[in-house]
Amino acid sequence: MVSIKQIFTEPNTDERSLEFLTKALEAANLPGFDYIEYKRAIHALQSSGLDEATAHKSAFTTAQTLGITKEKLLETAAFYRNLLQKEKEQFGAAMEKQNNTKIEGRRQQIKRLQDQIARHKADLERLQQEIDQYTQQQEIEEKNLIADEEKLAGAKVGFDKTLDAINLQLDRDVENIKKHL
Repeated sequence: MVSIKQIFTEPNTDERSLEFLTKALEAANLPGFDYIEYKRAIHALQSSGLDEATAHKSAFTTAQTLGITKEKLLETAAFYRNLLQKEKEQFGAAMEKQNNTKIEGRRQQIKRLQDQIARHKADLERLQQEIDQYTQQQEIEEKNLIADEEKLAGAKVGFDKTLDAINLQLDRDVENIKKHL
Protein backbone atom coordinates (compact mmCIF):
# COMPACT_ATOMS: atom_id res chain seq x y z
CA MET A 1 0.00 0.00 0.00
CA VAL A 2 1.20 3.48 -0.83
CA SER A 3 2.09 5.47 2.29
CA ILE A 4 0.45 8.76 3.11
CA LYS A 5 3.88 10.35 2.83
CA GLN A 6 4.21 9.10 -0.76
CA ILE A 7 0.84 10.49 -1.84
CA PHE A 8 1.58 13.94 -0.44
CA THR A 9 5.24 14.18 -1.48
CA GLU A 10 5.90 17.25 -3.59
CA PRO A 11 9.19 18.63 -4.90
CA ASN A 12 10.87 21.25 -2.73
CA THR A 13 9.07 20.37 0.49
CA ASP A 14 10.79 20.06 3.81
CA GLU A 15 11.38 16.35 4.52
CA ARG A 16 11.11 16.65 8.31
CA SER A 17 7.89 18.65 8.08
CA LEU A 18 6.45 16.25 5.51
CA GLU A 19 7.29 13.32 7.78
CA PHE A 20 5.74 15.06 10.78
CA LEU A 21 2.54 16.11 9.00
CA THR A 22 1.97 12.80 7.24
CA LYS A 23 2.52 10.90 10.49
CA ALA A 24 -0.19 13.06 12.05
CA LEU A 25 -2.49 12.26 9.12
CA GLU A 26 -1.67 8.56 9.42
CA ALA A 27 -2.35 8.56 13.16
CA ALA A 28 -5.71 10.25 12.64
CA ASN A 29 -6.67 8.19 9.58
CA LEU A 30 -10.35 7.43 9.99
CA PRO A 31 -11.44 3.81 9.72
CA GLY A 32 -12.88 2.66 6.41
CA PHE A 33 -12.77 4.36 3.06
CA ASP A 34 -12.46 8.13 3.26
CA TYR A 35 -10.46 10.95 1.69
CA ILE A 36 -7.08 9.31 2.47
CA GLU A 37 -8.04 6.05 0.78
CA TYR A 38 -9.55 8.04 -2.09
CA LYS A 39 -6.28 9.97 -2.42
CA ARG A 40 -4.33 6.69 -2.41
CA ALA A 41 -6.59 5.31 -5.12
CA ILE A 42 -6.12 8.41 -7.27
CA HIS A 43 -2.35 8.20 -6.75
CA ALA A 44 -2.30 4.53 -7.79
CA LEU A 45 -4.49 5.15 -10.83
CA GLN A 46 -2.41 8.11 -11.99
CA SER A 47 0.78 6.11 -11.40
CA SER A 48 -0.63 3.49 -13.79
CA GLY A 49 -1.08 6.13 -16.46
CA LEU A 50 -4.64 7.39 -16.06
CA ASP A 51 -5.27 11.09 -16.48
CA GLU A 52 -6.44 13.08 -13.46
CA ALA A 53 -10.13 13.29 -14.37
CA THR A 54 -10.40 9.58 -15.19
CA ALA A 55 -8.51 8.68 -12.01
CA HIS A 56 -10.93 10.75 -9.92
CA LYS A 57 -13.98 9.25 -11.60
CA SER A 58 -12.65 5.71 -11.33
CA ALA A 59 -11.70 6.10 -7.67
CA PHE A 60 -15.09 7.62 -6.89
CA THR A 61 -16.90 4.81 -8.68
CA THR A 62 -15.07 2.33 -6.47
CA ALA A 63 -15.84 4.45 -3.40
CA GLN A 64 -19.52 4.50 -4.27
CA THR A 65 -19.60 0.69 -4.15
CA LEU A 66 -18.52 1.07 -0.53
CA GLY A 67 -21.32 3.52 0.17
CA ILE A 68 -19.12 6.62 0.02
CA THR A 69 -20.65 9.83 -1.26
CA LYS A 70 -19.09 12.98 -2.62
CA GLU A 71 -20.20 14.71 0.58
CA LYS A 72 -18.42 12.08 2.70
CA LEU A 73 -15.19 12.64 0.75
CA LEU A 74 -15.47 16.40 1.20
CA GLU A 75 -16.33 15.98 4.88
CA THR A 76 -13.31 13.75 5.54
CA ALA A 77 -11.04 16.05 3.50
CA ALA A 78 -12.21 18.89 5.76
CA PHE A 79 -11.49 16.72 8.80
CA TYR A 80 -7.88 16.23 7.66
CA ARG A 81 -7.51 19.94 6.80
CA ASN A 82 -8.66 20.80 10.35
CA LEU A 83 -6.18 18.28 11.71
CA LEU A 84 -3.39 19.97 9.73
CA GLN A 85 -4.50 23.36 11.05
CA LYS A 86 -4.23 22.04 14.62
CA GLU A 87 -0.75 20.70 13.80
CA LYS A 88 0.19 24.14 12.49
CA GLU A 89 -1.04 25.74 15.71
CA GLN A 90 0.93 23.23 17.79
CA PHE A 91 3.99 23.85 15.62
CA GLY A 92 3.58 27.60 16.16
CA ALA A 93 3.37 27.07 19.90
CA ALA A 94 6.48 24.89 19.82
CA MET A 95 8.30 27.54 17.76
CA GLU A 96 7.26 30.18 20.29
CA LYS A 97 8.52 28.02 23.13
CA GLN A 98 11.82 27.48 21.29
CA ASN A 99 12.06 31.23 20.76
CA ASN A 100 11.37 31.93 24.41
CA THR A 101 13.85 29.38 25.69
CA LYS A 102 16.66 29.47 23.14
CA ILE A 103 16.57 32.91 21.57
CA GLU A 104 15.51 34.89 24.62
CA GLY A 105 17.90 32.88 26.77
CA ARG A 106 20.72 33.74 24.42
CA ARG A 107 19.67 37.40 24.36
CA GLN A 108 19.67 37.49 28.15
CA GLN A 109 23.07 35.81 28.20
CA ILE A 110 24.40 38.42 25.77
CA LYS A 111 22.94 41.21 27.91
CA ARG A 112 24.51 39.77 31.06
CA LEU A 113 27.86 39.53 29.31
CA GLN A 114 27.62 43.11 28.06
CA ASP A 115 26.82 44.34 31.59
CA GLN A 116 29.72 42.42 33.01
CA ILE A 117 32.07 43.87 30.37
CA ALA A 118 30.92 47.40 31.26
CA ARG A 119 31.57 46.84 34.97
CA HIS A 120 35.06 45.51 34.43
CA LYS A 121 36.12 48.32 32.11
CA ALA A 122 36.25 50.59 35.18
CA ASP A 123 39.27 48.68 36.39
CA LEU A 124 40.70 48.09 32.92
CA GLU A 125 44.35 47.45 33.81
CA ARG A 126 43.55 44.79 36.39
CA LEU A 127 40.68 43.17 34.55
CA GLN A 128 41.70 43.47 30.86
CA GLN A 129 42.30 39.75 30.50
CA GLU A 130 38.88 38.87 31.94
CA ILE A 131 37.15 41.45 29.70
CA ASP A 132 38.76 39.88 26.63
CA GLN A 133 37.40 36.48 27.70
CA TYR A 134 33.85 37.80 28.11
CA THR A 135 34.08 39.58 24.75
CA GLN A 136 34.92 36.30 23.08
CA GLN A 137 32.00 34.60 24.84
CA GLN A 138 29.71 37.38 23.65
CA GLU A 139 30.78 36.91 20.04
CA ILE A 140 30.17 33.17 20.27
CA GLU A 141 26.73 33.74 21.76
CA GLU A 142 25.89 36.25 19.02
CA LYS A 143 26.94 33.77 16.34
CA ASN A 144 24.86 31.10 18.07
CA LEU A 145 21.93 33.51 18.22
CA ILE A 146 22.14 34.18 14.49
CA ALA A 147 22.51 30.46 13.74
CA ASP A 148 19.54 29.60 15.95
CA GLU A 149 17.37 32.32 14.42
CA GLU A 150 18.24 31.14 10.92
CA LYS A 151 17.59 27.52 11.85
CA LEU A 152 14.20 28.32 13.38
CA ALA A 153 13.29 30.56 10.45
CA GLY A 154 14.31 27.77 8.04
CA ALA A 155 12.20 25.24 9.92
CA LYS A 156 9.20 27.58 9.76
CA VAL A 157 9.69 28.24 6.06
CA GLY A 158 10.04 24.50 5.40
CA PHE A 159 6.97 23.70 7.48
CA ASP A 160 4.87 26.45 5.86
CA LYS A 161 6.00 25.40 2.37
CA THR A 162 5.14 21.77 3.07
CA LEU A 163 1.82 22.70 4.66
CA ASP A 164 1.00 24.91 1.67
CA ALA A 165 1.89 22.08 -0.72
CA ILE A 166 -0.34 19.61 1.11
CA ASN A 167 -3.15 22.16 1.39
CA LEU A 168 -2.78 22.86 -2.34
CA GLN A 169 -3.19 19.15 -3.02
CA LEU A 170 -6.22 19.08 -0.77
CA ASP A 171 -7.67 22.10 -2.58
CA ARG A 172 -7.03 20.51 -5.99
CA ASP A 173 -8.53 17.23 -4.88
CA VAL A 174 -11.58 18.95 -3.40
CA GLU A 175 -11.93 20.98 -6.59
CA ASN A 176 -11.56 17.83 -8.68
CA ILE A 177 -14.06 16.01 -6.52
CA LYS A 178 -16.48 18.87 -7.03
CA LYS A 179 -15.61 19.15 -10.71
CA HIS A 180 -15.50 15.52 -11.73
CA LEU A 181 -18.01 13.86 -9.45
